[in-house]
Amino acid sequence: MEQETDFPKDSFIEVEDVDSEGYVRLAQNMHLSKARLLSIWAFVGEDLSLVFSSYFNGNKLMVGRLSLPPEVNHIPSIAPFFPGASRMERAIQDLWGISVPDNHDGRRWLDHGYWEKAPLTGRDLPEHPEKGDYPFVRVEGEGVHEIPVGPVHAGMIEPGHFRFQVVGEKVLRMEERLGYTHKGIDGLSRDLPWTKGVKLAGRVSGDTTVGHSLAYSLSVEAAIGMEIPKRGQFLRGLLLERERIANHLGDLGALANDAGLSFGLSQFLILKEDFLRQNKTLFGHRLLMDLVLPGGVVKDLAPEAILAMSEEAARILREIEILQTIFDEHGGLQDRFFGTGILLPDIAEKMGLCGVCGRASGQPSDLRSLWKLPPYDEMDFTPALETGGDVRARVAVRFFEVRESLRLVREILLKLPGGEIFTEPPSGVKGREGISAVEGWRGEILCWSRLGGGNIVMASHFHDPSWILWPALEMAIPGNLVADFPLINKSFNPSYSGHDL
Repeated sequence: MEQETDFPKDSFIEVEDVDSEGYVRLAQNMHLSKARLLSIWAFVGEDLSLVFSSYFNGNKLMVGRLSLPPEVNHIPSIAPFFPGASRMERAIQDLWGISVPDNHDGRRWLDHGYWEKAPLTGRDLPEHPEKGDYPFVRVEGEGVHEIPVGPVHAGMIEPGHFRFQVVGEKVLRMEERLGYTHKGIDGLSRDLPWTKGVKLAGRVSGDTTVGHSLAYSLSVEAAIGMEIPKRGQFLRGLLLERERIANHLGDLGALANDAGLSFGLSQFLILKEDFLRQNKTLFGHRLLMDLVLPGGVVKDLAPEAILAMSEEAARILREIEILQTIFDEHGGLQDRFFGTGILLPDIAEKMGLCGVCGRASGQPSDLRSLWKLPPYDEMDFTPALETGGDVRARVAVRFFEVRESLRLVREILLKLPGGEIFTEPPSGVKGREGISAVEGWRGEILCWSRLGGGNIVMASHFHDPSWILWPALEMAIPGNLVADFPLINKSFNPSYSGHDL
């Protein structure tokens, strides 16, 4: 087959091939346009090295594609325009061995000091001066002391290290060290049939299995140039909203518990457990794994399942309204929530914050209303928006989104069309690329895929919104008490696994 390298045309996506100067110029133009950086990643083949940058500018996804000559093994930094780019650039050096000499932060990120060669290319990496001893930035001064937390934590959360610089009980600075759950996702995604690639996508972050599977499937479908049956589109939307509801229910309970209201935890855990059991009954998996794939979905709904979900949504909505009233009228809870972990709208804008936490800090972006991809093009939808930027605002956004997602579930079920739920994807053309973005429950999930011919996907890259949530969390901690960190952290709730890849 004739090899192609162009993205298929899409009204929401614009791809620009650039040289090194154009790569920086695009970032500068996006910065001036108040666009948001979404992700940076690379692809290195036998005779091709590409570096991608992606931005949301209005309702359009702008993608810069930089092709590196064989003798060039470095790229310019765009962190001066987008602070969130710094860690992504450090990860590109760690994974692909492509250096970013003018990045102000030269520390390794995913590599903890033990990689001699870049795992995705075999290129030699610069000698690591730290060898596992990460050089945290320290605050000097009288009375300043340091508190290390993690990477092993009490409870069942994933590993990550937090280094606090404090005076008394007040935090002056908090810095993160991540990468402990690195699984080599980009390497594992190489040269896989899409049937296996989508299973890998669903395990990038287990609590977001629908979101990542859907993003992967959409990227493959875009590269192939296919559409799926309308009923399949509606069922995908249904699964995405059920995943959102389940996670928000769990977060609201955990936030109540971290603020001292164990009653709230017990009530929300009951709601979440009943919801997950319903998932198992209707779809065969509590977390909805392996239900979305290129071409559609694998499981249809019987009429009795539609009735059961409609009744379930109405029941949970009644419970949510009661619980929100309890939350709002509980003085101790509101005292812990209000004014804690503030991330002001102007900082959120500079960080490019999206999703729940972005909407709690005055950033209105929500792909469900911005792109209105099926089935959302046929739904009445109102995005949440708060401006306080504190824990209270992030709690309020979650309550709003649970109610709105329950309403969307009922509307999807009411409008669910007949017909097939899956179409077998045709053979792909080697070298074709596809990209997609999905509004997951944390925020915007991106997936890029490059086809290898037939049903093979040569490479994929997965971007979880946690790449922006983690540095935003660092900005929200200073000035708060050390004891408030668990509450603030839970209100952001970034994914360790989704970030570490």
